Amino acid sequence: MSIQKAAVLGAGVMGSGIAAHIANAGIPVVLLDIVPKGASNRNAIAEGAVQKLLKADPAAFMHPRNAKLVTTGNLEDNLDLLKDCDLIIEAVLEDPQVKRDLYAKVEAVRKDGSIVSSNTSTIPLKILTQGLPERFAKDFLVTHFFNPPRYMRLLELVAGPETRADAVKTVEAFGDEKLGKGIVHCKDTPGFIANRIGTFWIQASVNAAMDLGLTVEEADAVMGKPFGIPKTGIFGLIDLVGLDLMPHVSKSLQTTLPKDDPYQAIYRAPALFKRLIEEGYTGRKGKGGFYRINREAGKRKEAIDFKTGEYRPQIKVELESAGLKHPAEVLGHADRGGAFARAAIGATLAYAASLVPEICETVAELDAGMKLGYNWKFGPFELIDRIGVDNIIAALKAANQPVPALLERAKGKSFYRVQDGKLEFLTVGGEYRPVVRPAGVLLLEDIKRATKPLAKNGSAALWDIGDGVACLEFTSKMNSIDPEIMGMVQKSIGIVGKGMKGLVIYNEGSNFSVGANLGLAIFAANIAMWPTIEESIASGQATYKALKFAPFPVVAAPKNMALGGGCEICLHSDAVQAHAELYIGLVEVGVGVIPGWGGCKELVLRATANKKRPGGPMPPLVQVFETISTAKVSRSAEQAKELGILRPTDGITMNADRLLADAKAKVLALAEGYQAPEMQKIRLPGSTAEAGFNLAVADFRRQGKATKHDVVVSAALAHVLAGGDTDMVDEIDEDRLTELEREAFMTLIKTPGTLARIEHMLTTGKPLRN
Repeated sequence: MSIQKAAVLGAGVMGSGIAAHIANAGIPVVLLDIVPKGASNRNAIAEGAVQKLLKADPAAFMHPRNAKLVTTGNLEDNLDLLKDCDLIIEAVLEDPQVKRDLYAKVEAVRKDGSIVSSNTSTIPLKILTQGLPERFAKDFLVTHFFNPPRYMRLLELVAGPETRADAVKTVEAFGDEKLGKGIVHCKDTPGFIANRIGTFWIQASVNAAMDLGLTVEEADAVMGKPFGIPKTGIFGLIDLVGLDLMPHVSKSLQTTLPKDDPYQAIYRAPALFKRLIEEGYTGRKGKGGFYRINREAGKRKEAIDFKTGEYRPQIKVELESAGLKHPAEVLGHADRGGAFARAAIGATLAYAASLVPEICETVAELDAGMKLGYNWKFGPFELIDRIGVDNIIAALKAANQPVPALLERAKGKSFYRVQDGKLEFLTVGGEYRPVVRPAGVLLLEDIKRATKPLAKNGSAALWDIGDGVACLEFTSKMNSIDPEIMGMVQKSIGIVGKGMKGLVIYNEGSNFSVGANLGLAIFAANIAMWPTIEESIASGQATYKALKFAPFPVVAAPKNMALGGGCEICLHSDAVQAHAELYIGLVEVGVGVIPGWGGCKELVLRATANKKRPGGPMPPLVQVFETISTAKVSRSAEQAKELGILRPTDGITMNADRLLADAKAKVLALAEGYQAPEMQKIRLPGSTAEAGFNLAVADFRRQGKATKHDVVVSAALAHVLAGGDTDMVDEIDEDRLTELEREAFMTLIKTPGTLARIEHMLTTGKPLRN
């Protein structure tokens, strides 16, 4: 069975978000909610939810047209819409009786074999199915999504003793392959995995910060990078998810957890938190939370003072422990930041170790839950390994805290090890077992454990990923493109060209590539090394050209950000297999230059060759001019196709763990009878188009929509896109377009306005509007 149509019952933040993401997968979905009292429009709640989704930022839909896949209705008049649904997800109030009453209505209309699930975050499955028929219990499970459903990768699955095994497999495959989720199987216990650990961690951290007199800024700084926790830390995270959500989760855990569970002993509800919620300070969705922007004070950034309960300007963190890089160093530090880390992280790691196998079978599942659900870089047991199992045991004993049996069993060992090139984890029985990936998943990290690179330098490496396919990996800071990456591209072409079938360009960093290394450019510009800069532009153009015309297929597999030079390497590949969450674009105008490694040329070639474009020479150029001059970045891979950055034939992978395997398969498909592309020639309108672009920019300048230096940069871009000194009777080739790019780039890099933009970007990380 496969999921061809789904339904979501409950159009609140979570329910509507789940529906939107199902639509993102191309699956029709029904969204139902209650009938509002006295409403003339009985579907108002569900319809209003879809309208909110279309305006949401970050966007819930990967493309606005996906909203057309959502059919809205209400739970009184439209239950018949569930008759042909394969999966029905309940996302209503966290009240067992409310849920069971709804299940009875669903049971009366659903078809045989349909699967029903609950998105409950804390209520055990055995409570939800009490009193319901056997037919329902066999088709029922828990599918716990995390908010926002489009972006958070964790999907916790909980099956009951009566749940059909094939129903679990169907939902697992749907969540993994169609929705792009990391699936973690949980036992039927309160809070499951991520919320059980995460809520304890948040409560322990809040308690420790207030008891030890830390500021919110200090607590968040200490809790961040050394432990692989997002920079939101604790209080920034509570602001993100909503202060008003925490009491509901806590109340449910207090009700369902055993009285001797450690969470019961540490739970507190500070009066300050209650007051903030009552006054509308519920976090980012409200007037503010632990942090806020005071617009009346000129958008001043402020934070709550725990002592006074009032807002004050944010302060710089001076704690020495907050500047340390290794978790063991922070935990061992004598200042109050170290004490905070010991009380918060130390207790959380011990708690996690006490819960296997109660909440899940393996340490690997628990770690996956925290990494996917809370965006931790390291799971609790990976953190224990980094700190040292014996060090954790010693710290617990020194604090007169009990040592969990699993920790005692790991004494003198680690929870993970690499054996014969394979990653293994320690079981509750004390032996090691290999970490097994789902079928169809290929991770570069596994290949790197088992083999040595075909070639490597300080910024890139080339790996054999099997079946005659190589993978080029960027390893520089933020995967910025530098001379060593360019050198490795050239070297890879030579190696792959000697008998291999093709090349994938892929990495498992946070971003595919943030573009060119600006630091190198500004250094050379500051000492007027103009020939060196021009040589780097020419070298980049030659390298990307060699990649495009290589005698084997090249497939780029980008995810997250692929900006500037990272976008250009995708444009020069035979095909792209993109992760659905792809934010790709040519953003060079933000630093006062234009794309210099063939980006202008490639977008012009694609736009003019598009058979669906409007007639005449100008429409495709206008599209390219707008895309580059406004530094448009896609908000999904789907939108990148609309911008012309991805081709209609390029592939999209929903699950990032499957991206490399999909890209490799595309290489192998292209390798059959592969022939390298031929150099293209094109006719462009020249000065007529250039004048038109400049007039449009001048009008934007008069309206205040373009700055003085925007006009300068846009003029250089207009000259390139128009084809320079040409007209429609002349043909120019790709090399002429790249020559125009290089000339324009070198003209702009020497202007004070461009140098100021580059300096400002390097200093602040934000574009300068000069």
